[in-house]
Amino acid sequence: MADLIPFTYRQGHSMLHKLDARVKFFIICLISISMVSAHLLASGVYGLILLVFFKAAGLDLFSLLNSIKYFILLLFFIFLARALTVEGHVIFSFYGLSVTEQGMNEGGLVAFKFFLVMLTGLLFSCTTKPSAVKSAVQWFLKPVPFVPEKRVAVMISLSLAFMPVILKQAKEISDAQKARCGDLQKNPVKKIIRLVCPLLKKTFLSADSLVLAMESRCYSDDRTDPEFTPSGNEIYFLAGSLILSLSLACL
Repeated sequence: MADLIPFTYRQGHSMLHKLDARVKFFIICLISISMVSAHLLASGVYGLILLVFFKAAGLDLFSLLNSIKYFILLLFFIFLARALTVEGHVIFSFYGLSVTEQGMNEGGLVAFKFFLVMLTGLLFSCTTKPSAVKSAVQWFLKPVPFVPEKRVAVMISLSLAFMPVILKQAKEISDAQKARCGDLQKNPVKKIIRLVCPLLKKTFLSADSLVLAMESRCYSDDRTDPEFTPSGNEIYFLAGSLILSLSLACL
């Protein structure tokens, strides 16, 4: 199996793939809100549930972890910041900075919950077609006054579709710079600037090409509303998500 690219839909026939995108949107919002007050035990149980769904959806978790290694690095810095700033019982000190037991516990829990939320979002994006995402967003925003639901839905679906393109372009730029010994540069600021500037240029050019392609095909917001095909398991997932969210919020 090829490496899992974040935010890219993967073909499959699991229950998650067939589940109505509107229900998946609702479940993600519900779980994300409940995770705010979740403790370690409840978060660990939810993590095991996610592992089961990843296995059922046929997704390679190890490839996924490798693809989000920079996000994991960010979680480490979040953990470190909490460990150094939260007051409590000092475990050890260095250069005037103190690492506390309470800070490590709180930082580990916060980083773990962020990690679970990220995995939840990736599971959604890998099992939901961009067209289904667009349809679900449009359906949710339709009752909201003064909001162009069709245009917003297109923007969100295009943003998800552009994520793999941007990541691929970033890898190509990085490989090209390494081929020219650019990785020998030790200044991290210069390395970031040399990556970000050409990446932004490529992204804007790709966006311009997409706009021209849509205009040449006479794209318009006045299109036929989408039709949804529920799988029949939505009620079970909704009931399970309500029980899970209450458990996360209360335990």
